Amino acid sequence: MQSSGGHDGALGLPGRDATGAALLRWEAWQTLRLALPLVVAQLAFIAIGATDMIMIGWLGPDQLAAGAIGNNIFFPSYLFCMGVIVAVAPIVAQALGARRFRAVRRTVRQGFWVAIALGLTFTVILCQGEAILLLLGQQQATAAGAGSYMRAAVGGFSFSLGFVVLRSLLTAHSRPRAVVVAGIGGALLNLAGNSLLMFGSFGLPALGIVGAGLSTAFANTAMFFGLLIFVLRDRRFRRYAILARFWRADWPRFFEILRIGFPIGLAILAESALFASAGIMMGWIGTAELAAHAIALQCSAVAFMLPLGIAQAATVRVGYATGAGRLDEVGRAGWVALAIGAGFSCLSAGAFVLVPEALADLFLDLTRADSRAVLALAVSYLGIAALFQIMDGAQVVAAGALRGLKDTRVPSLIAVIGYWPVGFVAAYLLAFHGGLEGTGIWLGLASGLTVVASLLLRRFHSRSRVLHASVPAPAGAS
Repeated sequence: MQSSGGHDGALGLPGRDATGAALLRWEAWQTLRLALPLVVAQLAFIAIGATDMIMIGWLGPDQLAAGAIGNNIFFPSYLFCMGVIVAVAPIVAQALGARRFRAVRRTVRQGFWVAIALGLTFTVILCQGEAILLLLGQQQATAAGAGSYMRAAVGGFSFSLGFVVLRSLLTAHSRPRAVVVAGIGGALLNLAGNSLLMFGSFGLPALGIVGAGLSTAFANTAMFFGLLIFVLRDRRFRRYAILARFWRADWPRFFEILRIGFPIGLAILAESALFASAGIMMGWIGTAELAAHAIALQCSAVAFMLPLGIAQAATVRVGYATGAGRLDEVGRAGWVALAIGAGFSCLSAGAFVLVPEALADLFLDLTRADSRAVLALAVSYLGIAALFQIMDGAQVVAAGALRGLKDTRVPSLIAVIGYWPVGFVAAYLLAFHGGLEGTGIWLGLASGLTVVASLLLRRFHSRSRVLHASVPAPAGAS
C-alpha cells in the first residue's frame, strides 16, 4: 500500500504530495544510491578485460593486436547475450512495482534457461574464432593468437551470463552491493591469474595470451558462484527459491524474455559490432594503428561503464514507476538519470583531453622502439573519443530508460540504422576514401553515436509525455 506522503519504502517512490523540487531531489538521490554501486560493479567487470589488454600489451604490440582482435569477437558476442538477458531486470522491476512476487521467481528461473541456451550456442561459435578472423582477412599470426585467447576464455562464458541473471535480480531490488563485491573479487582474481599464468609466476609455465584467457574464464566462473551463494543464503532472496523445480519449463515467460531481450541484444550488438568492425578496419591499415585503436577503445570502454551503471538504474526506476501505475513519474525518473549520466560523461571526456598520454602509457612498454608510434596514434584517437563521450552516455541512458517501459523494438531499429548505414559507412569512407585512415574511423564512430543518441532522446521524450498525459487530473482540478 502506497503512503500518502514521504515515500514508499518498498518501491523507492516519492509521495504524491511532495513538491516539484523535493521530487527531483528524491529521484536524484534514489538514482544515485542505486547507480553508484552499479558503476563500481561495471568498472570492476570491465577491469577484467582492461587488465587482460594492459598485461597482454606488456608482451609486445603484436600480442596486443592479437588480444584486441580476439576481444573484438569475444566481447560483442558476450554483449549480445547479456543484452538479451538484461530483459530480466525490467520484467522483475515492473513485477515488484505491481507487487507480483511470484512473477519474480518465474522470471529468474527462465532467465537461467535463456542464459544456458545462449551460452552453449556461443561457446561453439567462439571456439571457431581463428577461422572466423581468417575469413575476415586478418593476418595468420594475429588470428592464431586471437583464437587461442578466445578458446581459453570461453570456458567461463555461460557462467558470466548466469551472473547477469543474478545481477538483474539484485539490481531490480535496489540491492547491488553484493554485485559490487563479486565484481571486485572477480577483477582481483583475474589480476592474480594473469600474473600466475601469463608470466609463469611461482614456477608455473608462462602461457602468455592463453593464460590471460584462462584467468578470465576462472574469474567469471567464480563471480557467478559467489553471487549465487549470496542469493541462496540471503534472507530476502532465498524466499524466491530460484533453483527449486529448476527443470520445470515456463515457456510464456521464457519467450517474454526473448521477446523483450532480443531487441536489446541486437541494439547492443549493433554498437559493439560497429566498434569491432572498426578494429577489423584498423587491422587492414597496420599493426600500430590496431594497437593504438585497442588502447583508445579500452579507455572508452572503461569510461562507458559510468553511464552504463546509470542506465541500469534508469531501467529499474522507470520500471518501478510503470509497474506501480505512477505513469506521471516516468519522465522524471528518466530525465534525472540522463542528467546524471551527462555529468559522468563530461568527467571522462575531460580525462581524455587532459591526460591522454598518461592513459596510453598504461598499455605500453615505452622502452620498446615500436611503442612510440602506437602512443602517438592512441593520443590522437583519444582526442576524438572525448568528443562523443556525452553522446555515448546519452544514448545508453536513454535506452535504459526505454527498457524500463519494455520499449525495445524501435530503439533496436534506431541503433541498427544509426550505427551501420551512418556510423560504419562514414568510418569506411573517411578512412579509405577520405584519406584519414584511423582518424576517419573514429570520426565515423562519433557520427553514428550522435545520430542514435538524438533519436533515442526524442523517443523517450515522446513516450514519457504520452504517459504523463494519460494520467487523470486530480479531483477538483480545473
